[in-house]
Amino acid sequence: MAVVLETEGLTKTFGALAAASDITVRVEEDSVVGLIGGNGAGKTTFLNLITGYLKPTGGRIAYRGRDITALSPRQVTHLGICRSFQIPQVFDSLTVFENLLVGTGIAARARRDGAAARAAADALLARFHLAGHRSELAGVLPEGTRKLLDIAMALVTNPAVLLLDEPTSGVSAEEKFALMDLVLGAIRNQRVTVLFVEHDMDIVRRYAQRILAFHEGRVIADGPPAEVLASTEVRRLIVGEEPRPAAAKE
Repeated sequence: MAVVLETEGLTKTFGALAAASDITVRVEEDSVVGLIGGNGAGKTTFLNLITGYLKPTGGRIAYRGRDITALSPRQVTHLGICRSFQIPQVFDSLTVFENLLVGTGIAARARRDGAAARAAADALLARFHLAGHRSELAGVLPEGTRKLLDIAMALVTNPAVLLLDEPTSGVSAEEKFALMDLVLGAIRNQRVTVLFVEHDMDIVRRYAQRILAFHEGRVIADGPPAEVLASTEVRRLIVGEEPRPAAAKE
């Protein structure tokens, strides 16, 4: 399968602190990749580097073979890489439909096609089961619904790569699986590659096809979920489980 996103020796330092250290990964098209690690491990820094919000100290980033290391966030978005945020970036004083209309209107601005923007906003309402919240102000929505709106807004340009920063953070245990089912179902058959940061291992086990495990700015494990989550290093440094001592021989 084709590689859609690649980093080589990606490094970001803040003084003596290495927030990202020599990260080299290749992400295939239409895959779902979970990023795990403790707070400050480098997961969100990795997303910020890919999307241009941070510039690396060293290394390079390529999208479909094109070097995008120096591009601005707007340029990266226009190429087809979009993201949502841990704290939803929505307009609290606007309704759900108005939020989506802002996004679709910007996407359609080059065509000056207001009708297309409204139709696209209506389509997103339907895809994300938000039609029932159409006229509600975003600022009073439950957290799970705000998350859905934020993710829906990230999809207004029909990206090829979607980056989700803790999509179930702040969402109740009863809602988290339904939210992920809805998000991944909404983009199914569109060949969208998804990278999502997540602390909930139940979510990671169920939805990730591959895991990148981060610790102190490094990728310490990369592979199928069962393999990575069984790693002694991952269990000790990320999951928080101390290895069991070997049984004493009689």
